[in-house]
Amino acid sequence: MAHPAIDRQHPPGPRRRVPALSALEMGRDPLAFLTALRDRYGDIARVPLGGETLYLFSHPDLVRDVLVTNHRNFHKGCGLERAKRLLGHGLLTSEGEIHLRQRRLSQPAFHRQHITAYGATMAAYTAARRDRWRAGTTIDAHAEMMALTLAIVGKTLFDADVENEAAEIGEAITTAFESFNVGFFLPFGQILQRLPLPATIRFRKARARLDATIYRLIDERRRTPTDRGDLLSMLLVAQDTEGDGGGMSDLQLRDEAMTIFLAGHETTANALTWTLYLLSQHRDVEARMHAEIDAALGARLPAADDLALLPYTRMVLAESMRLYPPAWIVGRRALAPFEAAGYTIPARSIVLACQYVMHRDPRWFPDPDRFDPERFAPDRHADRPRFAYFPFGGGPRICIGEQFAWMEGVLALATIAQRWRLRLVPGHAVALQPIITLRPKFGMRMTVEQRR
Repeated sequence: MAHPAIDRQHPPGPRRRVPALSALEMGRDPLAFLTALRDRYGDIARVPLGGETLYLFSHPDLVRDVLVTNHRNFHKGCGLERAKRLLGHGLLTSEGEIHLRQRRLSQPAFHRQHITAYGATMAAYTAARRDRWRAGTTIDAHAEMMALTLAIVGKTLFDADVENEAAEIGEAITTAFESFNVGFFLPFGQILQRLPLPATIRFRKARARLDATIYRLIDERRRTPTDRGDLLSMLLVAQDTEGDGGGMSDLQLRDEAMTIFLAGHETTANALTWTLYLLSQHRDVEARMHAEIDAALGARLPAADDLALLPYTRMVLAESMRLYPPAWIVGRRALAPFEAAGYTIPARSIVLACQYVMHRDPRWFPDPDRFDPERFAPDRHADRPRFAYFPFGGGPRICIGEQFAWMEGVLALATIAQRWRLRLVPGHAVALQPIITLRPKFGMRMTVEQRR
């Protein structure tokens, strides 16, 4: 990796050219733009981007310093206000004491004993969806996985049947996410978000559609306040015993429910979709995974206790999230100046760590574009720096649903693979759509083949 001559005052990076030109390049193809920054300028790159100065960190030690060692010096400034328009002050967007309080109130729903109890529902819902498929037919695997994970998060965390709303909710989520990027890095981007432009109007309608579902769930539970052992029950009765002793208002409930409702299914659906695609392109990996699943389960549905019997299936999922990380970038805004790689990074700077770029670094992943689940064999995984691979973030703000997602992903893969192979439809265009998450731009058209 060639590095330009070092400027003693600033990290290397492209010079400021036409105003907003870098922003337009970033908006057009952010994955290529950020990869090129890393390849040309190394572990830390500085680039004026619209009205901001951005620093791309591309070394595990630098990422660790931001997310863990010096996390108190950073807020989630990059895109935070835009995200709040959809998510409010939920776990993903809140800061400081508000975030700590909300995390304390939400954490019990994600304790190991509760997650284990969700396993049977995850497998049963996956089996119900796979059993609707017919050999020789074509499905959009992305749409199927979106509907599946929406149903799972609705049942496990809200004890609600939202499957009959899946199409409407999915359309609203897509609209909201696509609107998120409008003018994102332009100096006047925030103004665009306030104007009655078509994208803004579509966003508001989509948010209202999602709010209707969330507030309905809250209202129904308020009227029948029995403890069902799910997230919503816990949030309704939770009291912040370490803080002010209070509970959550309906608005706070809405923000937390919306955050987990969206994040809890969108990311896993994308991870499953990319994994099914990769398996269709690597039949040797697929065959080995099928052999493991057959030996461990036979014809019975998997359960949480079977996760230990499916290590290769988990490795397949891990490698898929390396190549196609559902959460593909992390952004932080510095509250005060700080040192990084011998440079002083000014206060208010935006620091980015891009999982897509980091996960394809040949220093940590030789032949990085190759799909190789063996990279996540225990001995090889342990030899890499901690933040060479961070699909769920890290530090105090690591994804609260990480273990939920791992279990859901492995159980869903195993359940589908018991019965079917999926094959990419010839000629189907596979392209990346990096919005809030890393989606397949054109869906994933696949043909269903019978295994047994």
